[in-house]
Formats: sequence, structure tokens, C-alpha cells
Amino acid sequence: MTEKTSDKSPVLQMLGIRKAYGRVRVLEDVSLSLIPGEVRCLAGENGSGKSTLIKVLSGVIAADSGTVEIAGKSGSDAEAAIAAGLSVIYQDFSLFPNLSVWENIGFLAAVTAGDRLNRRASRRALAIDTLKRMQVEIDPDMPVERLPVASKQLVAIARALANDARIIVMDEPTTALTRSEVARLLDIVAALKTQGVAFLFVSHKIEEVFAVCDSVTVLRDGHVVAEGPIEEFDPTRLVEAMTGRSIDNQRLPRQEMASTKPFLSTRGLGRRGEFADVDIDLRPGEIVSVVGLLGSGRTELALTLFGYLSPDVGRIEIDGQAVTFANQNDAIDRGVAYVPEDRLSEGLFLSQPIRDNIVVSSLEKDTVAGLIDTANLMRRARDAVKKLRIKTPDVAPSVATLSGGNQQRVVLARWMERSPKLMILNGPTVGVDVGSKREIHELLVTLSRSGTAIMVVTDDIGEAIALSDKVLVMVRGRITGSFEAAQIDEDRLYDEVVKEGRS
Repeated sequence: MTEKTSDKSPVLQMLGIRKAYGRVRVLEDVSLSLIPGEVRCLAGENGSGKSTLIKVLSGVIAADSGTVEIAGKSGSDAEAAIAAGLSVIYQDFSLFPNLSVWENIGFLAAVTAGDRLNRRASRRALAIDTLKRMQVEIDPDMPVERLPVASKQLVAIARALANDARIIVMDEPTTALTRSEVARLLDIVAALKTQGVAFLFVSHKIEEVFAVCDSVTVLRDGHVVAEGPIEEFDPTRLVEAMTGRSIDNQRLPRQEMASTKPFLSTRGLGRRGEFADVDIDLRPGEIVSVVGLLGSGRTELALTLFGYLSPDVGRIEIDGQAVTFANQNDAIDRGVAYVPEDRLSEGLFLSQPIRDNIVVSSLEKDTVAGLIDTANLMRRARDAVKKLRIKTPDVAPSVATLSGGNQQRVVLARWMERSPKLMILNGPTVGVDVGSKREIHELLVTLSRSGTAIMVVTDDIGEAIALSDKVLVMVRGRITGSFEAAQIDEDRLYDEVVKEGRS
């Protein structure tokens, strides 16, 4: 902890917070506090109540009972919370992409001050001073839409500081960042702690919690089940508190499969400016991970194997025969499935029922003489929910009502209904809590051992080691290393991933 933090008065106190929707109690007697310069982790699986608690704190929704005090003032609504010094940075950052960096940084301060005129010079100066305070170099006149994700994150923090934020809530702040960018962000959080800024840090990444947090509050099923200084926890205890069970983070056990001919192979595959000379063999019953940083070409390779992009050179073979995919439908017809990185915008129909999201790609199984057999459709959807352990009372609610981990299982269920021969997954557990992450890994291992070839595209090195039979490293568009996952440690793999491109 920061020195003598225990002697400071709380800058935030939430006491006895209760919130229910109908008969469903989301929060039950939840209390937490923050003192200046403290970073408290708010931990818990998806559906534990974290998001609801943040909404109560920020004044977006009202608690049924309990109190919220920010800097000694009662927080009654969003405007009062902001005025008292609270700022929430969500995963999408809530920035204006068409405005400049300085306009985004100064916007909240201008609104809070009630400015009716565009005080361009003073707001630009405020933005520059705030970036200097953070020791960050970003062109203040650059449009935000042209910034990389890591810089957008820093602009969102600067916006909060420019409005004299005393408490910053960061909701999964490192989901889309590379390891080096995460390290930079955590350094900035640590520096701002010394200036008295308090943070409520929401993260599923256990290593980050121990790297930056002073204290922990764990929610499970709407209750506080553990809290205290970070020194009282270790990764095992924290995970058990979050999930209610012990979870092994090592490589998943699996039955060794006999070597078989590849289902899909590439030879000399390339796409100008994105990747080159890619040779991959994807065999039935095998999980191969392609690990690389953002911009390494990993996603473009996956999209090419799914027919969304066309290669400029090289060839793709299925069962030893050269094939050309005109589009995704060609790949699907050949037995290839693709789970996208952004499940919310690319993988799901959020307003539609869970049932429809599961069966939409395999309706031919329910069609007789041009008519849909709704009874069979419902049976298939319910069987899929049971098989993939999707936590829902029925298949009728919209998929938007599910947690991130359960939404990802719906996407998996949709493709599994087509019995694919190859499933390509891009970031399969991004934004998924630690318990659901392990369960999704177990599902993928089971699927692979049934004879499906699986390719995982990820920058999560721990995930690659836990899940894979083979790990390929991609750097600047080229496969630079191949490793048997059971024989490689995380540090060695990380060293390979961050190397400069090899000739």
C-alpha cells in the first residue's frame, strides 16, 4: 500500500448497498471504501454484480437501499457523482472519435464548469498540462479516431484528471492492450497513486491485480465474499473467492491423439502488407494456437482461412486438395467455422433470443418440406444450452441478458450445431472471467478430442500454453517459431512473441 494510507479519511464510502430487479436480488448489503492513493480491485465473475455496483456508484441507477458518499458528499445522480470527483472509464472509453485529443480531454471539464463558449486556448492548455502530469506524449491536435487503442485509454484517463477526478473507476482497462502497453498503463496508475488519485480497478487478469492493487473486494452472486489488503491474498485464494472453487491454471490434461493427415494446410500463403510465407498444418483432434501482438497479422491470417479475405500468393489445401474460397460461405461449406474477436458486434444478434442465436446457422436441420419444425428447433437449442453449460433459465430471453462468458458459449454452440471440421477462434476468452475462461478451454479440448481441428488466435500466452497442443509465434506477418505447448514456459514464449521480425 501507499505509505500511511490507513491514516487517511475515505474519499469513497459505499455502505449496505442493495439492488434488486423484481425478485432477482443483484446486490445484497455490499460495502466498500477507498482512501486517497489507494487502488482497490473489484473482482468477481461475470454476473457477480460488479457492473451494477459501478452503476450505483456513478449514479446511473439508484440503489434500493444503502448510501454512497464521495469526498464526504452524498452521491445521488450521475451529475453529482462527477461533480464530487468520480470518473468511470468503460471498455469503449466513451470518447468522441471525430474530435481532437485536446477536445476530448477538456470536454468533461467544460461541461462541469458550465462553459457556454468554446474556450479553445484554455482547454487546449489544460489538455497539454494534464498529459505532462501523466508523462505521456500524445499530439493534442490528433483526431482520436487515428490513435491506437492504448493511446485512447490514456486520453480517457487524462479526461478524468482534467476534471479533477479524485476517484477513477477502470472497467477491464487492459482487454485490448499488448503486454508492453499494459505495463505502461500500470506505471501511470502507480504514478497517479502518489498524487492522491484513488482507483477502483475491475479486471479478470489475476497477474494485473497483484501488480497494481493495494486491496481487494470480491463479489460473488451479489455478496461480498472476501475483502482485505492484497497481501492477504495469493492467486489461488483470489480465484477460489471469485468462483467458489479451485481452478488449476496449468495446461489442461487431455488424451494424446494419434498423428493424422492435416484437414487444412497452407503453403507459402501471403497477403501483401499483412502476412507472408505462412505454412500451417491443422490436424483433426489438435489445437494449434497462433500467438502474436496486435498488428502481427494473426487476425488477417484467420480471416483468410475463413474466406473473408483472399490471399495474394500461396495456396490453401483441404484434405490434400488445393481450394479457393470465394467468400465465407465457401469456407463454411467446406467445414470451416470462425468465432470472431468481437462477439458483440460480429458474433451475436443481441436483441434476439438465445434460441435463435444458437440455431440460426443450422436451420436446415429443422426444415421439413419448407416448414420449420419448431419443436425440434427448441429441443436442439435446449440440448446445446445443457451441453455447453450456458447459465440461463430458458432459451427465450435475448442473448444480451447473458454474461460475457455465456455469450461466448452461445457463439460456440451455433457453430457446433454445424459439426465443423475446423473451428477458428479469434480471442476466444477476451473479456471473460477466470471461471468461464477455464470452462471454455475445457469445452474446446473436449471438442478437439472428438476430432475437430481447432486454431486459436490470441495474444494471451497463458491461454495458449493451457489450451494448445502446438503454439506458433507470429511476428510482423511471419511465423517465427513453433513449439510443443507441453514443453515451453511462459517467459520463453513471451521472449519469442516480442522479438523484432526475423529475416
